[in-house]
Amino acid sequence: MFVSLFVPGKARAQSVEVEQLLINVEKLTQFKNILEDMKKGYEVVSKSYQAVRNISQGNFSLHEVFLDGLMLVSPEVRKYHKVAGIITAQGRIVSEYKAALKGFRLSGVFKDGELDYFSRVYGELFQQSLSNLDALTTVLTASELRMSDDERLKVIDRLFGEVEEQLGFLRSFNGEVVQLKMQRERARTSITGMQSLYKQ
Repeated sequence: MFVSLFVPGKARAQSVEVEQLLINVEKLTQFKNILEDMKKGYEVVSKSYQAVRNISQGNFSLHEVFLDGLMLVSPEVRKYHKVAGIITAQGRIVSEYKAALKGFRLSGVFKDGELDYFSRVYGELFQQSLSNLDALTTVLTASELRMSDDERLKVIDRLFGEVEEQLGFLRSFNGEVVQLKMQRERARTSITGMQSLYKQ
């Protein structure tokens, strides 16, 4: 009787354990299937990513070749007639302002403050023309700027216009100072003539 009381309970416990074991095996099989699906999904995503990456790198390589090409300066740009025009105008600015300032000093009709003012005007003009020359050098130097030939030509056109304006301003300024110099020289000659008359 003692044995019969405990045996059905033992059988029941074993039955529950077996059921639990079967449920665990089923869950394990489901997890295994999920892991396999995840692995397949990862492989698909990984291959797709690699394909996109290769395409984008190839595309970037094409862009890089294009951009590196923009660093080069074509012979047509270097030979553009306005390049020589900018350099010539800059040389004229320097030679003309130096000659004018020397003449104004030698004339003896201008005060020191006036000559200092002329020097400052010429100095500012010279610095502006040097900046244009530096910009031109940058545009014409390979590996300095990424620009198309058309963009480089536009910059050269702008610099040419600026240096021409500077040269025009210099000539206008010199013309006005020359007129003032001539008036003062005439006035000085007139005063000298009057003084010589009174001495007689």
